[in-house]
Amino acid sequence: MADDSGATLADVMPAEATDAAVPPTEVEVAPVYERTVDEQGRSYATGKRKDAVARVWVKPGSGKISVNGREGDIYFSRPTLQMIIRQPFDVTERKEQFDVYCTVKGGGLSGQAGAVRHGISKALTLQEPDLRSALKKNGFLTRDSRVVERKKYGKPKARRSFQFSKR
Repeated sequence: MADDSGATLADVMPAEATDAAVPPTEVEVAPVYERTVDEQGRSYATGKRKDAVARVWVKPGSGKISVNGREGDIYFSRPTLQMIIRQPFDVTERKEQFDVYCTVKGGGLSGQAGAVRHGISKALTLQEPDLRSALKKNGFLTRDSRVVERKKYGKPKARRSFQFSKR
C-alpha cells in the first residue's frame, strides 16, 4: 500500500538528484536543401555504378541527352538502357525540361547507364531540391554498391571450382 503521509516527490528525493535538471532534448530538424547551380545555370553531379563513373551536368532545356559527345539514344542503343537513363525524369514528371550533358568512363554499357542515372538524379536534386523525396523514394540517389567479386587463388573464377575427379 502507498504511504499516505502527504510527502511530495521533492521531499522524498535527495537534494542532489533534484538539482541536476535534465536538459531539454533538441528536436531533429530535417536539413533544408538549397539550389546549387553555376553561372551558366548548370548543376553538376557524379554518378557511379560498378566500375563506371559518370560526370553529369543538368540545365533547363528541351530534354536533349548527350553522352560522351554523342546523342543518348545512339550511345545507349538498347531500349532497356534508354529507359534506365530516363527514369529520373519519368518519376519526377520533368520529361523534356532539362538538357543533360555527361561523360562516362569505365565499365560496360549497363554499368555506365546506371552511373548516368545516378548522376542525373543527384544533379536534379541540386537543380530542384523539392524533387529529392521522389528520387530517394525510388532509390535513385543511393549508389548501388554491388561490384564484381574478386577471383580467389586455387579457383578458376570467384567461386567456380575445377571439375571434381573421384579417381
